[in-house]
This record gives sequence, structure tokens and C-alpha cells, in this order.
Amino acid sequence: MIEEFLGYQLVDVGSYTFSVQQVIHIAFILLATKLLLFIIKRGLLRIDNGRNKKNDNLLTVIKIINYIVWVIAITYIIRSFGFKISTILAGSAALLVGVGLGLQQTFNDFISGVILLFEGKTKIGDILEVEGRLLKLTNIGLRTTEGYDKDDVSIIIPNSMIVTDKVINLTHYKGKRNRFKVKIGVAYGSDVEKVITILEKCGKAHKDVIEKKDVEARFVDFGDSSLNFELLFFSNNILTNGRTTSDIRRMIDKEFRENDISIPFPQMDLHLKKE
Repeated sequence: MIEEFLGYQLVDVGSYTFSVQQVIHIAFILLATKLLLFIIKRGLLRIDNGRNKKNDNLLTVIKIINYIVWVIAITYIIRSFGFKISTILAGSAALLVGVGLGLQQTFNDFISGVILLFEGKTKIGDILEVEGRLLKLTNIGLRTTEGYDKDDVSIIIPNSMIVTDKVINLTHYKGKRNRFKVKIGVAYGSDVEKVITILEKCGKAHKDVIEKKDVEARFVDFGDSSLNFELLFFSNNILTNGRTTSDIRRMIDKEFRENDISIPFPQMDLHLKKE
């Protein structure tokens, strides 16, 4: 009874048959593969925790192992049914060429994903500046990379953009600190030294500014309508730097009002001549 059930043919095409036993065989391979990957992942995580140090490359190694094991498992399933991989590839060569031409960008993203995983310079948790937007990475896949911006909006970008385009990795700064600046102009005739003192005072007063001694205000240029300054400071809050700079600007505006320092706006004088 059991033998008849297992031998029942679900599909019969030419010399190839597909029975209940083969379905169970596929299910067993898939379950065994998932169990093997689970054991490998738990083992690597346990070893890493035993060393009492954080290994940023561990998730990348686990992901690469996943891809390799799944390729081997799928290849074994195909071969177990009597299909020859070389014959399949040779018979579908023309089709693969056509598909390849139509999916060039997809293959490009795939290869870029492999490069990202093996190279290890870009990792989960890194903060990238992509097309003027800050993005904290949450997942690096074979085709796309996912992250969220300072507004908690999930963004998915193709891997080729990270590999081939100009991308700034803010987590690679020396000393793990990031420098920001606030630009401001004051009216001509203002006390330059007083302005610099106020700017540095406001920078040092904010809780998110680190290394207070490195807060620096600079007199950068004589503008068309103003004396131009910039305040430079360090902070660890990369994604929320917009809130930090906003707070500092509010503090500067308050100090300027209390000290009678005005912030000018562009003006144009029009002289009419009578003829």
C-alpha cells in the first residue's frame, strides 16, 4: 500500500516521471538544507559570542554560506531526477543569451551584490550618503540594498549604484566621528570677535555636540550683503544632524537678538536718472 502510494506518478512526460516519492525527496532535501543552515548560523553566532567581540563580517559570511548551500541543494535536486546540468545549459544557450540581453541591469546588480558581500567595505549598519540622502543600511541582498533615512522611510536601491556611483560612507570617518557645519551671515559693521564667541558658545552648549574643545567658528568671506561665518562641530548623530543644526541655529538667532547683531537679507538699490 505504502509502496504503491510512493510510486504513484503525478507527471509522466516522455522518459521523465514525477512521483509522490520524488516530491517527498525534494521536501526532505529542502528541510535538511534549512536545518543545516540554521545549525551553521547558530554555531557561528555562538563562536562569535564566545570571543566577546563584535564581528561586523559575520552576517556577510552567513549570507554567502546561505547562497552557496542553496545552489548546491538545487543542483542536487535537478541531478537526482536524471537531468544533466550541462545538457540543460547547452540546450538553453540561445534563450540565456536573449534573457541576458534583456536583464543586463539585473545581472549587473547581482554581480555588484556579490562584490559588496565579499569585499566587506560596506556593511549592515553603515550610513551612506546616496544622491544627497543619508541612508542607514538594514540589509544587503544579492540584487538590492535596503535601508531607512532620517524620516524612517524605507529605501531600496540597486547594488550597482553603490559599487559604480560616487557614494560617501560616513561610518568610515577616522575616529568614528562626523563633522558638521552651520553657515551664517551677519551685517557689515558687526563685531567679528563677538560673533565668533557667540557661535562657539552656541555650538558647545548643545548636548549632541561632542569634543567641545574642537568646536570652531570661522570668518570665511566678505559677502555681497554680509560677513559670512561658519560654525564647525563634531557629532555622532548622523541621521538626526538636521535636528541638531536646527537647534543650534535657534540658539544663535536668540543670542544675536540679545546682542543686537543683525542677520541681513540681500538688497538691491535702484537709482532712477532723469534725462
